[in-house]
Amino acid sequence: MREGAPKAVTAISRTLQEQIERGLLACGSQLPAERKLSELFATTRVTLREALLQLESEGLVYREDRRGWFVSPPRLAYNLMQRSHFHAMVSAQGRVPSTEVISARLQPASAAVCERLQLPALSSVIQICRGRRIDGRLVLYVEHYLNPQYFPQILGFDLTQSITELYARHYDLHYGRVRFEIVPTALPFQAAVTLKVSTGSPGLRISRINYDQHDRLIDCDLEYWRHDAIHVAVDVPT
Repeated sequence: MREGAPKAVTAISRTLQEQIERGLLACGSQLPAERKLSELFATTRVTLREALLQLESEGLVYREDRRGWFVSPPRLAYNLMQRSHFHAMVSAQGRVPSTEVISARLQPASAAVCERLQLPALSSVIQICRGRRIDGRLVLYVEHYLNPQYFPQILGFDLTQSITELYARHYDLHYGRVRFEIVPTALPFQAAVTLKVSTGSPGLRISRINYDQHDRLIDCDLEYWRHDAIHVAVDVPT
């Protein structure tokens, strides 16, 4: 980077941050094209991109492939202790949820899924892959793996709805114990494609292994969130 560029990066970042924090650049709004911004700040595209990447790492802006840069909306509060589901959690915070099905099929279970669901080798598993939006913005790619023993004909239902509610309504199954694992990660290919970001972009992976009310291991989820979409909270009862 040329001499003086680090100071320019800091100055651009601070200016844009101040505009965002004061509401002059509204949440969800699109920033001007990089060419126009570089002209505004009298700098190079390289220096401007460095400033934008700095703001992206702080969760203030985000980029979508072939669309440009946007101001990040408020993060969703994800409370691990609440027995809820995506649509209910998002709606309760005054936001608008939606879900789209990417694929749904019965397939051979990978070794990792067999281990998570405690299935024998060469077992079949139901895989449901979905993209999920908050206020129209794609924020989550999730892979659900279901033990077929407990969910006959589930692939015939509308899988854009809450799977939690589908379990309760059609199978009389309710979640009991849940085991979470949360790991910062680089988004894998399918997650990145679904969320319209570059492969390897930062994300948060939340793995859930779910038992029903009879303490039977029934399914597991792999959630890949955009890193700026949520903040994880835990309310521990006294």
